[in-house]
Amino acid sequence: MSEASQVVGRLRELALPAELPKVRKRLSADEPAFGLRMRDVFDTAKAHVGLGLDQVHELLDHPAYEPRLTAFCILDFKARRRLDPRGRRELCEIYVERHDRITTWDMVDRSAPRVVGGCVSGGPYDLLFSLAEADAPLQRRSAVTAPLLFTRSGGEADLDAGFAVAERLLADPLPVVHNAVGTFLKHAGGCDPDRLRRLLSAHAADMTRACLRLATEKLDPAERSRYREG
Repeated sequence: MSEASQVVGRLRELALPAELPKVRKRLSADEPAFGLRMRDVFDTAKAHVGLGLDQVHELLDHPAYEPRLTAFCILDFKARRRLDPRGRRELCEIYVERHDRITTWDMVDRSAPRVVGGCVSGGPYDLLFSLAEADAPLQRRSAVTAPLLFTRSGGEADLDAGFAVAERLLADPLPVVHNAVGTFLKHAGGCDPDRLRRLLSAHAADMTRACLRLATEKLDPAERSRYREG
């Protein structure tokens, strides 16, 4: 039995009937799932952070939600380690090449910052802009979620790239994208509040209400009102 199969077996052991309805709320009607608490998924991924990349691919091939989420969590845990540029590139390539196996927003949010953001930090940023132009909404979410890493660590050029990606997606009509844009801007504004204010002054009218609400969440009440009502 492969190690990936052992991981799947462990996930099945941890499945709880009471969790399945909660999990199903974020899945398409025909997507298989086991029904696990997120903590159990994360703990299983952490226990198998040494899984070979070929075995990660095997998890990504699985039809059920939890093995694929576990695979992306493993990529995230691997990306937290000290890696050389080649190692970071390998993780990022898997993420991009297997993006079709991402079916939920939480797969993006769990892995994109460290796996993709950690790879492109310092530039070039072409991958982010390519993802931002993609037809698939979850690819566009990846484009603006990856730069969240830059709001915690990264240089000025990193943050500039994140703002540029967010600006391209400001008017995206889909919540799975524009909510991620607002979240990025909220955190990026903590790093460069003047840059956020300039963007809001120029584009607040173009943003969805949900995106604007998230982007202004950390501003003082008077500023929030001015941008939201202006």
